[in-house]
Amino acid sequence: MLMKTGVDGSLWALGTLRLVVLLSLCVFISFSAAASSAQEEDSAMENIVTEKKAEESHRQDSADLLIFILLLTLTILTIWLFKHRRFRFLHETGLAMIYGLIVGVILRYVVQVPRDASVVSANCFVNASPATLLVNVSGKFYEYTLKGEISASEINDVKDNEMLRKVTFDPEVFFNILLPPIIFHAGYSLKRRHFFRNMGSILAYAFVGTVISCFIIGLVMYGCVMLMKRLGQMGGDFFFTDCLFFGAIVSATDPVTVLAIFHELQVDVDLYALLFGESVLNDAVAVVLSSSIVAYQPQGDNSHTFEVMALLKSFGMFLGVFSGSFSLGVATGIVTTLVTKFTKLRDFQLLETALFFLMSWSTFLLAEACGFTGVVAVLFCGITQAHYTFNNLSPESQNRTKQLFELLNFLAENFIFSYMGLTLFTFQNHIFNPMFIVGAFLAVFLGRAANIYPLSCLLNLGRSNKITSNFQHMMMFAGLRGAMTFALSIRDTATYARQMMFSTNLLVVFFTVWICGGGTTQMLSCQRIRVGVDSDQEHSMSFTDGSERRSTKQESAWPFRIWYNFDHNYLKPILTHSGPPLTTTLPSCCGPLARILTSPQAYENECQLNDDDSDLILTDGDISLTYGDITVSTGVTGAHTSGGPAMDDLDRELAYGDHELVMRGTRLVLPMDDSEPLFKDHLRM
Repeated sequence: MLMKTGVDGSLWALGTLRLVVLLSLCVFISFSAAASSAQEEDSAMENIVTEKKAEESHRQDSADLLIFILLLTLTILTIWLFKHRRFRFLHETGLAMIYGLIVGVILRYVVQVPRDASVVSANCFVNASPATLLVNVSGKFYEYTLKGEISASEINDVKDNEMLRKVTFDPEVFFNILLPPIIFHAGYSLKRRHFFRNMGSILAYAFVGTVISCFIIGLVMYGCVMLMKRLGQMGGDFFFTDCLFFGAIVSATDPVTVLAIFHELQVDVDLYALLFGESVLNDAVAVVLSSSIVAYQPQGDNSHTFEVMALLKSFGMFLGVFSGSFSLGVATGIVTTLVTKFTKLRDFQLLETALFFLMSWSTFLLAEACGFTGVVAVLFCGITQAHYTFNNLSPESQNRTKQLFELLNFLAENFIFSYMGLTLFTFQNHIFNPMFIVGAFLAVFLGRAANIYPLSCLLNLGRSNKITSNFQHMMMFAGLRGAMTFALSIRDTATYARQMMFSTNLLVVFFTVWICGGGTTQMLSCQRIRVGVDSDQEHSMSFTDGSERRSTKQESAWPFRIWYNFDHNYLKPILTHSGPPLTTTLPSCCGPLARILTSPQAYENECQLNDDDSDLILTDGDISLTYGDITVSTGVTGAHTSGGPAMDDLDRELAYGDHELVMRGTRLVLPMDDSEPLFKDHLRM
């Protein structure tokens, strides 16, 4: 009996234990399900909040871009009104800056976005600012990206106004998106006879003059900085290398306003070529020069002392980066030229234009990815494309590419100038120092003067067509600062010195664009520089007595004449459909190769003369130019050896190097480029 009772008790206890375990399991499952349900609810709510924030951010970004679109639209309409009324005091770039200033004031002091309640301030101590920050919030990790340092007085502004931060673009947007079409258009439109005639002077101003200006500005600013330190007005480090960097970036001239007025008033073509060529090339020199100054790094603890080896290393880097960027730009242009020559892309104009556009833009990105300078690469790519690839394009693609890059250049340039005005009030890290600003204006004036006047005196020793004193004063006055100076300044604003440079450069750009650009017409009148000069008429008249041919020979130095001779007889036939067939210029042993590289179009008469620079190479002989049914040969003396029209008529025809000339019977047909002035007088046959 006792044993039976014990067994029943054990069974009862075991059953009870099972029941307890089962109940516990049910309770655990219930709690787990409840917890999981609550977690899912929290996750769903978090997703909803995230989606709402993303939607709000999308709307904010759209509103910011709409602001810039409206700025450009308003600028275009006002430009039309100014051009209609012939009001030249204020150019579109200055107008875009004014509109940007107005919108910046509105965003800064009128529009107030409610403070974000989720903004939390926390303190932590680290040795350096991390590029990416991982934050653990209640067991969840969130990633934040560093945007830059702000002062304690600006914390409330960052919390209060989200729009001010939104309208501040990443500096890489300027370098990778806005600058390439501006620089490429400058190179693509560089194919002008007067530019090559003044090539030596342009190179001197662009290379030697920019270096002189950089060091003059750097020395003056270093003296200003030393004075500020003695007076206790310097709030951070400012070294001599910083002064040289400031001199390099502010030496990049951008006389877009002056050149637009020059083109409209038809100012002397040589003065236009000198200013245009200098501004195009010195942008590239300033970029490489600033990169070389940043790379200056002596050995030892003090990184800002003078050291010969570090200086030589920086100079070697300057040469290496410039030559590498130059080679990369030319190589990309040649690849595009060969593709357009040996394929049938010209049968599909849309594909042809798209390839041309992508190859040109990729040059900038490729150079930056390889450690070179995209500005130099895309500039010389544009020059190469204009000289060679343009001849291989179909007529439709020729017009499309010209109009496309002209449009992109116009929009990008006005966008940058609008953004300059906006940045004056929306940028968070401005440092305005009156003494530094006054010193900067003085240094810019002295640097420009040291660039123009001494070099002009030296260049006049070897020029038959002298750079007169009034031309020198006009070039001095036209040294405006613009898009390149702004882009180089805003690319790095991390330190006290760079922030002060950026704020000062903004004021320099404003002053030069508004005052110097607006006073161009008055300066032309004051210096008594001729306007309304029709260069084509002038050349046709001077060719009557042969004086232009002689002056062209004298002004085109022998290295350039040799180069154009080589280019006309070999490079253009290899890379394009124009020029004489290689079977007539290469030695007989190269006959098979010459037949492969010469396109069938080269044998056709209408493609024989497609050389825009033919008037520069009529000195060293062995050049045959075909005009329809008439072949004109020039020997060493430049005399014509074939029959046809009178020599004076042919001389006049050769003067128009920027146009394609075709003789059909007794009628001269001149297809004109829209960018060139129309003929006022008809040529006599």
